[in-house]
Amino acid sequence: MKIFPNHLRVVFAAIGLIALTGCAGDRAPTASGTGGASTASGVVISDEVIEVIIAEQRAQGAPEDPNMKDGIRRELARRAMLEQDAIKAGIDKRPDTLVRQNLARQNALIRDYVQDWAKTNAPTNEELEQEYDKIIASMDGQKEFHARHILLKTEQDAKNVISRLQKGAKFAELASRSLDPGSKDNGGDLGWASPAMFAPPFSEAMTQLSKGKYTTTPVKTEYGYHVIFLEDERSIQVPPLSEIKPELQQRMQQQRWQAYVEELDRNADPGRSAEDNKGAEAVESTEEVK
Repeated sequence: MKIFPNHLRVVFAAIGLIALTGCAGDRAPTASGTGGASTASGVVISDEVIEVIIAEQRAQGAPEDPNMKDGIRRELARRAMLEQDAIKAGIDKRPDTLVRQNLARQNALIRDYVQDWAKTNAPTNEELEQEYDKIIASMDGQKEFHARHILLKTEQDAKNVISRLQKGAKFAELASRSLDPGSKDNGGDLGWASPAMFAPPFSEAMTQLSKGKYTTTPVKTEYGYHVIFLEDERSIQVPPLSEIKPELQQRMQQQRWQAYVEELDRNADPGRSAEDNKGAEAVESTEEVK
């Protein structure tokens, strides 16, 4: 039987036990000076702490649950009692425990700082429009292609498919023999894509085809041998800004955050190189800017 909902367990893990149940060394958590308190299992629970957890849930899109507050209160009481037992056992004095407590506190501070930073450093509409215009300009004159392909294991298998096409067989029907599970059941259709999305031998052969034509010699890549059919080509279609605005905003904020972190590194150690940063992931505690 589930004692506590899994989605609330995630919140407790994210915030950290110390922040939820009081400072290590207290015999029981008490209400803060600014909020009320309630008692569960003989343990005083701060209403302010409960509200922080509920706010976390709402921020993650959790549905309203009239039993949430009682469930949180019971879980906090359970954790407080476990904390007291851990203190009696001397766990709070262990060096490794103290290190983890400090890291958990640091993690929470950085997470909240990143969220605040993202709000105050969000790109303006004008900046988004300027970035969108740069994207449009960079794609000027570029094309995308709508192709089909049949992937085969050997060159002879590919030649056999080409021979059948020359005798009038339908490309989409022969595609059922393809080794590409992502397109074989759809007539080998790869949809619209830029040449850069494919291996060089494939893209070179594809871009040399005329609309409605197929390759008359097998095209070899690391995946096998391809027979390619070109449905159509067109200038690259860039979605309107309104459609890609959220993704563009996230990308710009991530770029700004990366530049900010790199500046911190330079200020901390001007001689630090990219090679020196390889171990950073072991202690990295920030989330992506959203």
